[in-house]
This record gives sequence, structure tokens and C-alpha cells, in this order.
Amino acid sequence: MKHHLTTAIAGLLAAGAVAIAGAGAANAQDTQEIRWATSSVDSAGHRALVSLSQVLNREMDEISITVMPTPGAAASVRGFAAGQFDGYYGADVAFVEIANDTGRYVGFEQGENELVQSFWAYTLEMGLGVRAADAEGMDGWRSLSGRPVFTSPAPWDTRAALERAMNILEVGHNYVELDTGLSGQSVQDGTIDAMSIYTTGETSPAPWVQEALLTTDIHALNPSDEEIQMLEAEGISVVRVPASAFDADIGVEEAVLVPFYYGFHVGMNVDEDVVYRMLETLEANIDEIVQSDPGLSQLQEDLVGMQVRGIESVGDAAPIHPGLARFLRDRDAWNDDWDDRVAG
Repeated sequence: MKHHLTTAIAGLLAAGAVAIAGAGAANAQDTQEIRWATSSVDSAGHRALVSLSQVLNREMDEISITVMPTPGAAASVRGFAAGQFDGYYGADVAFVEIANDTGRYVGFEQGENELVQSFWAYTLEMGLGVRAADAEGMDGWRSLSGRPVFTSPAPWDTRAALERAMNILEVGHNYVELDTGLSGQSVQDGTIDAMSIYTTGETSPAPWVQEALLTTDIHALNPSDEEIQMLEAEGISVVRVPASAFDADIGVEEAVLVPFYYGFHVGMNVDEDVVYRMLETLEANIDEIVQSDPGLSQLQEDLVGMQVRGIESVGDAAPIHPGLARFLRDRDAWNDDWDDRVAG
């Protein structure tokens, strides 16, 4: 009898082990792998996605995010559209270029994955820095007419946003392509006369910008009052970021910068419930996320408002993920005029 009882218990334990193993296998199968592309490892975008994905991976069993650096946001957009990635890093300026078949995206085809907006993370605020010795003799951005300027790597949205503003002012600069790590030294030795400087969320410079400011005597070159009026007349706003945000002497009390909206997006490859849960999770853990990356501090102030302003900045250039739409409806932040822009 004892032998039969022992055998029965062993059988039950074995069956339980198989059931647990089976459940584990099922859970593993239910986890969606998301290869999320962002910009290069020295960029604000890479830093932000690392902070966001750490929380999402910990709090959500249904997804597993791998952060995938690329040469720039444009590469992430193209790679996502071609099916190489499951998520991408996209800005309002990119959506508008694609919709209008202009700029870096002339002839662009959507490919395997449709570009959809699903989460807006922050603004990047673009400006210009020049050699400190030259700054006093310059009056606004048009002082750079005919001069060599590095406005960020060619494929980056930061360059597209800054060049859009400079083109409105008809600056007429000469773009020079550089490795970001050489930008500060290139200002110092005269290879270029100006470089882009920018913050994330009006708070934190990109790592490569901060390095250039700390190792080279660079001052911010603000647009003149007339240039600011010209930009605003064309719908381009400016923000004033205190010098303290740069942790360096930038020669002025505040830098006058041009903002644009950036987000980390997935498409209809990730279903509505998962995107909704992602947004809920980010909302619930935003204090921890901002502690990890202060560049995301705008979300701490108003995560829902950031989604609304991001959508408004795109207009009808890209559809809205139904998970984001439900998230905003549940928080009474949805605009009924957007109903026909929800992705199907």
C-alpha cells in the first residue's frame, strides 16, 4: 500500500511539474518580442528608450523589448517600414516629410509596416553654438550666412528640424557632415563655425552635445528678435532654456531654441490592449523613469498633454494607434475631430 501511495504521489508531482513547465512554455510563447529601433548610443533617443524599456520589461510580462541602436531616427523609420524592426523612433518632422514626399523621404514607400503614432515622449529643442571668441560679433542665425555649419548628422531629425527653421530665415549656410564626437574639436579648430546644440524636454542636452560644451569654449548663438518674429509667423515657436540646463558656460542666460516632437512608436503589429497597457505602465511609473532620464521630465509634468500636443503637431500626416486613442478617451483628452484618423 505504501509503495502504491508513494508511486501515486510521485505521479502527481510529475504531472504537476509537466503542467508548470507547460504553463511556462505557454507564457514564453505569449511574450511578444519587440525589437525597438532608436538612434545611436550617444544620442538622447537611445538614452530615453533604455529608461522606458527597463520599466516596461519589468512591469509587463506580455512584451520583451530589445533596444536597437541605428545611425539615426530616419534609419529606424525606414527599418520599421521594411519589417526589420517592431518599433521605431519618429518625429513630427519625419511624418510630415513622408506625407508630403519631401526632404529625406522623397520616394519613400511604407513597405511591410504602416507608420502609426503611438507614444509621444518629449520635445527636442534645437539651437546653434559658435566659438566663444566669435559670438559677440554675431547678431542672430543669419550671421552664419555662407559659413560651414554642422547641424547634426545628415539623416537625423534634429538636422531636419533645425534646417527647416534656418531655411525659413534664409541663413544660406554650408552644411558640413561630421562624426558627432568630433563636433566640439571641429568648432575649436575652425573646420566649422557653428554646430547644433539641443536639449531634451528643455532639461537635458544630448550626451554628445554636452561633451562638446564641456571640452570646447562654445557659446549659444540665439536668433535675433526679428528672426524670432519671422519663425513665429511661419508657425515655428521658440522656447527659452536656462543656461543651467547645459551644465556649461554658454555665454548667455538662456538659449533660444526651436522645439519639435519626438516619440517612440509601434504600429498595428502591436495590438490595442498592449499599447494601452504600455501607456498605463509608463504613466504609473513616470517618477522612476524621469529619475533615470531627466530628459523625459515633460511626461512627469503632463504625460497626457504631451500625447495631445504630439498628435496636433503631426496633423493628418500619420494615423493614430487605437491603443493611444483609447488611452486619451479614458482621460477625457480625445478630440472627436481625430476619429477618422485612428488606424484600422
